[in-house]
Amino acid sequence: MAEVLLSPGVLARENDQSFITAQPVEAGAAIIGPTVKGPVEIPTVITSFSEFKNIYGCIETSGSSRFSYFTSISAYNYFQQGGDSLLVSRVTAGNYTPATSSAVASVSSSNAFELETLSEGTIMNSTGSTGSNGTLDSGSADNLRWEIISPNSSSGTFNLLIRKGNDTATQKVVLETWTDLSLDPMSDNYISKVIGDTTKTVANEGNDYYIKTTGAYVNKSNYVRVKSVLSPMPEYLNNNGDVKSKYLSSSNFLPAAQSGVFGGGNGSVSSSAASAAYENAGGASSQGLAASDYDDAISLLNNKDLYRYSTLTVPGLNKKNHSSQITTIISNAESRGDFMAIVDMEEWDKNITEIVSEASGIDSSYAATYWPWLQTIDPDLGSQVWVPASAMMPGVYAFNDKSTAAWFAPAGLNRGGLSTVIRAERALTNGQRDTLYTGNVNPIATFPNTGVVVFGQKTLQKKASALDRVNVRRLLITMKSFISQVADNLVFEQNTTATRNNFLSSVNPYLSSIQQRQGLFAFKVVMDDSNNGPDVIDRNQLVGQIFVQPTRTAEFIYLDFTILPTGASFE
Repeated sequence: MAEVLLSPGVLARENDQSFITAQPVEAGAAIIGPTVKGPVEIPTVITSFSEFKNIYGCIETSGSSRFSYFTSISAYNYFQQGGDSLLVSRVTAGNYTPATSSAVASVSSSNAFELETLSEGTIMNSTGSTGSNGTLDSGSADNLRWEIISPNSSSGTFNLLIRKGNDTATQKVVLETWTDLSLDPMSDNYISKVIGDTTKTVANEGNDYYIKTTGAYVNKSNYVRVKSVLSPMPEYLNNNGDVKSKYLSSSNFLPAAQSGVFGGGNGSVSSSAASAAYENAGGASSQGLAASDYDDAISLLNNKDLYRYSTLTVPGLNKKNHSSQITTIISNAESRGDFMAIVDMEEWDKNITEIVSEASGIDSSYAATYWPWLQTIDPDLGSQVWVPASAMMPGVYAFNDKSTAAWFAPAGLNRGGLSTVIRAERALTNGQRDTLYTGNVNPIATFPNTGVVVFGQKTLQKKASALDRVNVRRLLITMKSFISQVADNLVFEQNTTATRNNFLSSVNPYLSSIQQRQGLFAFKVVMDDSNNGPDVIDRNQLVGQIFVQPTRTAEFIYLDFTILPTGASFE
């Protein structure tokens, strides 16, 4: 279409400045805790344990000690049990910053562009002396190096490799390959546009925490972003496809073939981290962090519009030593109404009385607790370690949901098995299980020839009702999530019979499917003139009532054996 009028007429032109808003981040479970590396406090969806290792690492080194955080052990078991997606929020102690590196131009000594790691901390620094075969003294599996190959001055393009910091010149471990990059801001393969230059930081306004985003282009690399293009070359080629004369001079800033390392990253693990790991975690300094280090991440994940998940855990924190954080998490679960908080009551090596006493201080159907601690294999170190129950329960919930549905009990021999657990901290007797269950603590039992099994599914609600069971609470969470999304589409629609029927035509089949899959005994949905009279309509309201009868689980099974005399009739 012509953009100007050369003769009398009408020209209708469009200027599209609309942007498609990103959908909320959704994951099966969310976990808050320390990791070896990764973006600090920026919630990130992980879909496999290998992806978790690449972004967040696994083995932490503190002095001569090597250990893993509960976060990585929990992530491993979650994906082992069938989990599909995990929302991870890394917490740290102190100020952490990314590492940076610059590429030098081929002719000028000036820098052409600067890269920055997405991960933060001194662990990302790969600067230092280079040994034989291109090895880096500070290179590790957790940090990075980069390499430019095939610079082409005729087209003004080059290729960029992102490599592991511990590879060699002859055995390169290439994490990402970016081809035909350009320093021409007008080009589709402009380096910032292809790799991304977005920086995300956590900011707050009062008690509201949010992600502050700067930069023009979304990050497409999993490891780096373009911090700046120091020597851009706009319109590198002329209309004939030839290099413009000004870029043929000594001012040509096209990067040369070279490799580089990263430096300047700040933030390192506390020296107390190793002594506060595994069974020593849970006190005031849990895994080298203070309870307050979790506050920002907890507040950020309370944003229901941006982050959605079905369970939230913070392995390493417990109610006894970190009451404020645990209380906030449960309060967030209640206010959001769309996830279960799986929390621990005490640190390692505590007795049943102490566990039940701590649980008695909570009254919420949106939280559940399990005990005792469990021994499992650290997937990277291969050693047997102790972890709190909350580190393992997301995997149990994931298996339950994948094998059946959220409204089945994540407990018992069929769905509550802990296949990656070696043993429980204590093999509970029947009487001890009774004491725990009466106190709303879900016991983790040990059975000969069966192993370690979750043998309870109570929430921490004190009042006896259908919602004092995990399966019913999760049924309501699932239903509310779906039906609320249906209702979202009715906002600002005409309050007519047609609109109400649209709602009913979506909700009734959905509830019927839950009924068929053993989630409900019966249900009824009312949205008609009976609850939407003239006075309701005049207030611009649309009212719907949903009545459900949740199915219950058989937790107490009584078998009566009656002995009859010979010849007695069984009728």
